[in-house]
Amino acid sequence: MAKDIQNVLDAVPVSRDPFKLAYHIMPPKNWMNDPNGLVHWNGEYHIFYQHHPHGVTWGPMHWGHVKSTDLVHWKHEPIALTPGEIYDADGCFSGSAVDDNGKLTLIYTGHVFIDQEKDLVEQVQCIATSEDGKVFTKYPGNPVISAPPSEGSGHFRDPKVWKHGESWYMVLGTRKGDIGKVVLYKSKDLHNWEYVGVMLESNGLQGYMWECPDLIEIGGRHVLIMSPQGMEPVGDRYQNRFQTVYLTGDLDYSTGRFTYDTFEELDKGFDFYAAQTMKDKHGRYILFGWMDMWDSQMPTQQHGWSGALTIPRELLLTHDGRLAMQPVEELKKLRGRHSHKENLLLDETQSILPVANGAALELLVSLKLDGTAQKAGLLVRCSEDFRQQTRIYIDQNEQKLVVDTTASGEGPGGIRMTPLNTKGQEELILHLFLDRSSVEIFTEDGLTVLSNRIYPEETSLGVSVFAEGGTAAISTVDVWELEDIWE
Repeated sequence: MAKDIQNVLDAVPVSRDPFKLAYHIMPPKNWMNDPNGLVHWNGEYHIFYQHHPHGVTWGPMHWGHVKSTDLVHWKHEPIALTPGEIYDADGCFSGSAVDDNGKLTLIYTGHVFIDQEKDLVEQVQCIATSEDGKVFTKYPGNPVISAPPSEGSGHFRDPKVWKHGESWYMVLGTRKGDIGKVVLYKSKDLHNWEYVGVMLESNGLQGYMWECPDLIEIGGRHVLIMSPQGMEPVGDRYQNRFQTVYLTGDLDYSTGRFTYDTFEELDKGFDFYAAQTMKDKHGRYILFGWMDMWDSQMPTQQHGWSGALTIPRELLLTHDGRLAMQPVEELKKLRGRHSHKENLLLDETQSILPVANGAALELLVSLKLDGTAQKAGLLVRCSEDFRQQTRIYIDQNEQKLVVDTTASGEGPGGIRMTPLNTKGQEELILHLFLDRSSVEIFTEDGLTVLSNRIYPEETSLGVSVFAEGGTAAISTVDVWELEDIWE
């Protein structure tokens, strides 16, 4: 029966799907999760991703592949890695990519189930290389790391590799009991690896497994980005099943130890996980994340696909060690028809704004903070009767930014909120990227970001403003229709 359903889904072109994203990376069909192997190589950006090409749910992981010359317009390439060797029989799990003397080299985790019901696995680290960026050959000497260290366990995965001085370094996620860890390795040639030690581990409250570690050096500090599993909610924080966090600190290469002074959730939305970075030719660190969550409802499965990546984001580090994510400048290439409005008064009434509309939009809104309203903000992807809407607003009493998807469309919906620091400010700038089944919200110069999947009806295209418990004002609204890169 399941095979029959999949055959029907395979026969339905994704292009007919009202949820098909216009300008985000998504699979041509079937399942996608973690971004892998982000690299700028031979003048092109390459992104690989965890992919099950034979079903709309998670299965044996392959590496899907897209490439671009401008970070905006992407082209699907042939599948780069397929499981099948004795060391990766059940999946080519997440990893990274580097340029090794002109060869595009993938470093990934080979996954084998020992007993899937008991969560017993064997995970090893492997490499594959390509001369042309299309066809990849697995190294005959795989695996290059055949066993976890004694401080780890069979859950030992997601290698991220970079060069420092004359040596390659690799971070990996693992666990021991209920303590998540990141471990560090060192190599001269990518083939022979020396274990350095445990770089960092959970304090007991930071998760039982640390996945997808990524270490960058930015603004004179080191930043560790990783995805802990098993963290409990604390107030408005850590509300999703799993999170992605960053830690600002310093790595001592001589000891392999990482000390930190900042531990923060990277994105506060419903759908963000397994982020990975690359350093481009301009020296920028560019980040993509998986724009879904393991327990999220995925209505796109009925249309033959699942999963997407966020828009590309440039990382910046503030003087006090906070990591900001800002949409890359290249996204402006997608802008089409533009609308501009000024001095809008917000009150209890609701009406669709006469601005550029559509399912794929960029909005830049300056919300004044001197109003009397308790709540003030935007309604996007509204139906004409406002029965369907996604609410994005500031709660002045709580001093929080709120995203309310309870009336967004298919799926259960919910509320996410995060504190704002607006003291002494006259306006709050909201920068939104709407696509056919997503909304990404940037504010406070990228220090506060919320990524969300939404599934409204195809005709719910309106944009509105609102206030509750008083009045408020918006000084400017700019709206651009955005190009469909897949047409």
